[in-house]
Amino acid sequence: QVQLAESGGGLVQAGGSLRLSCAASGNTFTMSNMAWFRQAPGKERNFVGYVMWSGGTTYYDDSVKGRFTVSRDNAKNMVYLLMSNLRPEDTAVYYCATYRSGSIWSTSSYRSWGQGTQVTVSS
Repeated sequence: QVQLAESGGGLVQAGGSLRLSCAASGNTFTMSNMAWFRQAPGKERNFVGYVMWSGGTTYYDDSVKGRFTVSRDNAKNMVYLLMSNLRPEDTAVYYCATYRSGSIWSTSSYRSWGQGTQVTVSS
């Protein structure tokens, strides 16, 4: 089973950028579709973006489309989330996850999760 560890979170001003990283261990990573989710305090964990195992196909929530980019480097066992033009409403803990089956928008469709990394956007 793939184990995941996110990093790169922090405090940034509105309009700024951050790149989150997700390091994966396990020999099935390169065949795993991956996603990023986020969870704000007191709210549900919500889908952010998704990348297929080849890296060639991505999907995004409408709230981040055009601002966030999901990518991966299978040679390094890494998945990235580049976040630009950040807004205060992007403040949340961000998680990466390995896809299992079902709707890519649902947390129940994912097999493994990292511990999360906090992103705080100040206005």
